[in-house]
Amino acid sequence: MESIQLPNKYAIFQTGGKQYQAIEGKTIAVEKIEGQQGDAIEFSEVLMRKEGDVAEFGRPYLVKPIKASIVKQTKGPKLIIFKFKRRKKSRRKQGHRQPLTVIRIELV
Repeated sequence: MESIQLPNKYAIFQTGGKQYQAIEGKTIAVEKIEGQQGDAIEFSEVLMRKEGDVAEFGRPYLVKPIKASIVKQTKGPKLIIFKFKRRKKSRRKQGHRQPLTVIRIELV
């Protein structure tokens, strides 16, 4: 079994009902956040932070926020929702693209 090498400094934060790993310089796509390209944002719902051998766990959140900047506003891949009832000639096809915000983590 291979072991994954994690950086010395990272954190776990929560936004849009999901949890993400924050590593300085990493870009990630999260649920849509209002703002323009280049805007600075903060995530105050930090669940865990690790620096070197020291790990902090929030109960429920830590005090120090994570800082990031918006790279772009985009949409996710198209998802097709297809419902049908057999032998009834009943069909429904619907598409959906989730709005996303791509952010770059600046300070963990």
